[in-house]
Amino acid sequence: MIRVIDLKKEFRSKRNTLTVLNNINIDIQDGDIFGIIGMSGAGKSTLIRCINLLERPTSGRIEIDGVDITKKSGKELLKLRKNIGMIFQSFNLLMQKNVRKNIAFGLEIIKLRDFKIDGMSDADYQKLSFFQKRKAKKDAINKRVDELLELVDLKEKEFSYPAKLSGGQRQRVAIARALATKPSILLCDEATSALDSMTTDSILSLLQKINKETKVTIIVITHEMNVVQKICNKVVVLDKSEIVASGITDDIFSNHTSDVVKRLVGGTV
Repeated sequence: MIRVIDLKKEFRSKRNTLTVLNNINIDIQDGDIFGIIGMSGAGKSTLIRCINLLERPTSGRIEIDGVDITKKSGKELLKLRKNIGMIFQSFNLLMQKNVRKNIAFGLEIIKLRDFKIDGMSDADYQKLSFFQKRKAKKDAINKRVDELLELVDLKEKEFSYPAKLSGGQRQRVAIARALATKPSILLCDEATSALDSMTTDSILSLLQKINKETKVTIIVITHEMNVVQKICNKVVVLDKSEIVASGITDDIFSNHTSDVVKRLVGGTV
């Protein structure tokens, strides 16, 4: 469970203080596909960056499974971030690496002594020689990449480079890479904004499939109402740095309880 409690984020300069988020309180249950929406400048991207501490909140708490992550730093924070995957609008792929290498990248940079092998205890792993660990790591990475290629339906593109892929295929690679370390949380920051409507639908279907099969909690930041209405079971609406509506997605969009919701769904104010 993710809890955002009395969150406030300010950006300060010598001349003024800009409040980007104020009095943010959110509960996200395990397995939710949770939407965070609002007009441009509402604070959506800052909020998602606070959830993985790419931005430090000015005040308030962010709890994951009861642990206040705002108190974490250094190695503890790095360990925590391995449990949070993130995908972006711009894909952020390594253009000089093929699909397999892009997906494997996050696993390959884990130090040999810190690598985990499914089905093997840490004690047994540490008993292996350097060369045994290296082989075990390589085999584990190849197995995980094969699993993810099947999951995102890119097996036939495994040796292709990003320049040869469509926008939807690039985003599928980015999703697979984000899932490589088996995170329990997946953050999606405007992940479909650069895609056409048909490709967007295929990516949303993939996210639903991933949520159903892996039980990963997905948090979607977007200004696209069709995205929220198609896949999110719950939603909060941000306006001028604060939450103006929250609840079950169908209820929020059926009731139009705030002016900003009316604007977002194309209604009149």
